[in-house]
Amino acid sequence: MAFPNLSEIVTTTLRSRTGELADNMSRNNALLARLSRRGKIKTFSGGRTIVQELNYANNQTFQWYSGYQTLNIAPSQTFSAAEYPIRQSAVAVSISGLEELQNSGEEAIIDLLESRIENAEDTFMNGMSQGIYGDGTVTGSVNGLQLLVASSPSTGIVGGIDRATWTFWQNQAYGAVTNGGAAATAANIQQYMDSLWVTLVRGRDCPDLIVADNNFYKLYWQSLQAIQRIASENGSGEHGALGYQSLKYNTADVVLDGGFQGFSTDPLPYETSAGTSAVGGAPANTMYFLNTKYIHWRPHARRNMVPLDPDRFSVNQDAMVKLMGWAGNMTLSNAFLQGVLINT
Repeated sequence: MAFPNLSEIVTTTLRSRTGELADNMSRNNALLARLSRRGKIKTFSGGRTIVQELNYANNQTFQWYSGYQTLNIAPSQTFSAAEYPIRQSAVAVSISGLEELQNSGEEAIIDLLESRIENAEDTFMNGMSQGIYGDGTVTGSVNGLQLLVASSPSTGIVGGIDRATWTFWQNQAYGAVTNGGAAATAANIQQYMDSLWVTLVRGRDCPDLIVADNNFYKLYWQSLQAIQRIASENGSGEHGALGYQSLKYNTADVVLDGGFQGFSTDPLPYETSAGTSAVGGAPANTMYFLNTKYIHWRPHARRNMVPLDPDRFSVNQDAMVKLMGWAGNMTLSNAFLQGVLINT
């Protein structure tokens, strides 16, 4: 059974909200909020993959010279590109013929749809945030930070480039136990953060955002309380204005991106590729030191959280399903200026 009037209501309601949904997605995640401010959310219009240009080497012709000395004019290979697959995600909003009858009238149907659409939007944003912090192993998932800024930087293939072969494509990693000699505590976490920070500075280029799970955020917070240097930005500053719990470290914002989703008992888990539950937010005992100048969110121009056409009507049920879809990926254009602090 087809519902032409209902289909129009559903489609119109969804389309009126998708622009807001895409905007809220960037506000729902601390990393995306920063990428949005830096203009690093950039759509692409098509192609087999998402191509991200890389400036990976110095020009080899620089030299000091005197008088008529011969100059080096040999061509230098300084640019390359990483290729990232296009990933897709969707959430369904459905309504049955009985529900249409029970909620007769356009206003009543919209009331019913609004609650389902709001739930679908929240699910969409939370699922995407989980993917952003994932390792990319969930089938069809975006490249998450656990892949792009890995705790084992010399392993894995990112953007088609083998990190074991190309050292410029390896991020920095600092292990509290391995490199610092002891598990992270409030007494030593600043020392560990200092040790990682100095490996990520190139002139004026340095991390501008540090995202932390519940455990590491608390340790850093406690370390500041001891010397009365709390720099809370609730209600002020970029991330504070968006409702995030944030502190400062050098020139970077330190943002809590675990919270409710940072507990192993999270009642709203997502499934991993192994079929086990996984919480959203930053992984446990992890701090990402991010230079967001080189991180990019690349949605497809025609698939950025929009209703998918045509409507789906069940062939053997009195029901209609409308899908909201997204396609794209998160990409990286510089790895060695990104870092991760872990507790191992």
